[in-house]
Amino acid sequence: MIGTESVKILIIDDHEVVRRGMRQILEENFLYVEVGEANTGAKGIAAVRQEPWDLVIVDISLPDQSGLELLCELHSTAPQLPLIVLSLHSEEQYAVRALRAGAMAYLTKGTAPEELARAIKQVLSGRKYVTASIEERMADNLSKSPTGPEHHTLSKRELEVLVLLAQGQSIKHIAQSLTLSIKTVSTYRARLLDKLQLTATAELIRYALDHHLVD
Repeated sequence: MIGTESVKILIIDDHEVVRRGMRQILEENFLYVEVGEANTGAKGIAAVRQEPWDLVIVDISLPDQSGLELLCELHSTAPQLPLIVLSLHSEEQYAVRALRAGAMAYLTKGTAPEELARAIKQVLSGRKYVTASIEERMADNLSKSPTGPEHHTLSKRELEVLVLLAQGQSIKHIAQSLTLSIKTVSTYRARLLDKLQLTATAELIRYALDHHLVD
């Protein structure tokens, strides 16, 4: 058991089986814990606005919005609220971006319950929990010397999608315009966020404007 004080933890995940499993892990590792649940980003934001929480555990893939965008919104709504990402996606895909978006830890859903409990304890104490592989990846990113604007590394199609997003077009409209599937355009958007080291569509738009990629 961790500590003797009561803690309030909110779980934002659209899968009931995951929420149930998380609740069980928390109840097994905390003497006094109150667990809240939300199955969409909108409900998670509403819960944070309605009452105080000691910690929020967020999934990356939610039905109504990107978990990375939700992290930014949660961080803006409650800047001091500790956030942990628990995701099916590998660290390589999202970890660094999640930490930049305000998360204090990034763990996959394959993480052992014991490690998850350690991460929660460390984050509740005010310290980030960073795995060795994430630490190495962050160090690699810092060691890379800049060779020019990041968008110079984009493919022609990626740049095309970036410009259309910056012009205010939706994923659906871009898919129709380029004769692509919505899923493919969403994949291009994810690549853009990764390559430009950004976390939300609004940041992509700002990047395009700052670099005069659109009028």
